[in-house]
Amino acid sequence: MGQETRLPPAMVFSSSVPVIAQMFLIPAAFLIIFVVRHVLLQLMFVNKFEPPVVFSWLPLFGSTIDYGMDPYKFYSKCQTKYGDIFTFVLIGKKHTVCLGPEGNNFVLNSSLAETSAADIYRALTVPIFGKDVCYDCSPAKFMEQKKFIKYNLTPDKLQRYIPLFFQETRDYVQKAICFQGNEGTFDVVENMSPLTLYTASATLQGKEVRQKLNGRLAELYHDLDKSFIPINFAFPGLPLPVNRQRDRAHKEIVSIYKSIIHARKTDSKSDKDATEDDMIGNLMQSAYKDGTPVADHEIAHTMIGLLMAGQHNTYSVASWILFRLATRPELQQELYEEQRSVFGFELNLEASVEDIERLSLHKMVARETLRLHEPIHSMLRAVKSPLTITTKLPKSSASITYRVPTTHVLMAAPGMSGRSEEYFTDPEEWEPRRWETSTESSDTTKPAPGLLKTPQGANSPYLPFGAGRHRCVGESFAYLQLCTMTAYFVHHFTFENPPGVEGIPLTDFSSMITRPVVPARLVWKRRVRN
Repeated sequence: MGQETRLPPAMVFSSSVPVIAQMFLIPAAFLIIFVVRHVLLQLMFVNKFEPPVVFSWLPLFGSTIDYGMDPYKFYSKCQTKYGDIFTFVLIGKKHTVCLGPEGNNFVLNSSLAETSAADIYRALTVPIFGKDVCYDCSPAKFMEQKKFIKYNLTPDKLQRYIPLFFQETRDYVQKAICFQGNEGTFDVVENMSPLTLYTASATLQGKEVRQKLNGRLAELYHDLDKSFIPINFAFPGLPLPVNRQRDRAHKEIVSIYKSIIHARKTDSKSDKDATEDDMIGNLMQSAYKDGTPVADHEIAHTMIGLLMAGQHNTYSVASWILFRLATRPELQQELYEEQRSVFGFELNLEASVEDIERLSLHKMVARETLRLHEPIHSMLRAVKSPLTITTKLPKSSASITYRVPTTHVLMAAPGMSGRSEEYFTDPEEWEPRRWETSTESSDTTKPAPGLLKTPQGANSPYLPFGAGRHRCVGESFAYLQLCTMTAYFVHHFTFENPPGVEGIPLTDFSSMITRPVVPARLVWKRRVRN
């Protein structure tokens, strides 16, 4: 009574273990327990009605690291083991991947009742674009907004853009310090990014916006662009410095657009013919089906989204084109000779759409680059109602039907089928002439060498602009933009890798847009024309 109760020595945590070590041992023990539990759940509790789950060691993280380092390598490894349909854990969420043309069609052509793109992308796009546009409105309203945008992507509008593409490229090259003299080096991505921004703004945004991009607006756009990163996709709303800069930039850019809109409404001296026929003017005169006019803030937010859409993907593809051409000097010469056959000695900066269409090899270069370097490697959809999908088992002709629950996210990867030897011979080879006898819309019954017969539409293995209701409306615009920029650079320069450098740069998958790892430079020489 009153004496201290003593525990047996075995029940006392050894005093010989330092306190700091004890602090780490306890969390380590819990981590081991979580890992063991995670592994046992995967091995012992397999749901045979759902797609096979890629094995992983770490709970919550799952296959996040493997996927993030190289999505295509990860997809290929899993496809070999599990087939076209499989599930992996990405930051605590199960993602079901559907590969191949049938998988692309299943995901991208799913109905509104089955899946939702907005539920996936809204958290990322709203802070950048703004509210009430794109994924922050009903699907019907978004489709109407896309129709408004298509007004400025008609053939007659595209014809007006060609001189602007050439003019912006010429002006940029003439002013850039890195292109002075007869030879030098330049950072490709660092130069293609602002150049595509200028070409996109001059054509899709109007004179006022393009003029402002020479100053403060370009800096603000850069602040928006910096927040387009995977961490904001996975964890929206984090108080990161880039997000604070993004929010300030968004507010100021919206103010700039609204000031342009207000000036057009109040200034009777403005050039009506020049302004009312551009994108801002068209949106100011547009109304939804119920008669509601497009609000000023919706115009501003749409213009932000349009500027990013016209620049983001293109600068990556334009960079890859130059890197690829640097490894093929003979192809550079063929492109130059094609220009000579169409335009003569001088490049026609006032070329027509028909003239650009005659630069068939230029378009093949763009198409082949898009095949191997699709800017978006994964397309996601939230599952709104349980789905079933039938696929073949790996290395077997037998089929199996899987159920995809609403707790999963669907993923398509059109770039995978674009790299498949089932549809392309030597798929890893960059060979533009594989498209030589193919057509855009007909059944390719007589495919070019290297291009096997492929289905069309959403079942096509080649979908660089997506498919379904969310298919990019700017395909023709993008090809004209890429072809004119490529034509100008090839006409005036030749390119090669710096001494000691071979091949092309590695791909940077850390951004939302796949691009060359930076910095990466090329050597240029002014073309000697004779």
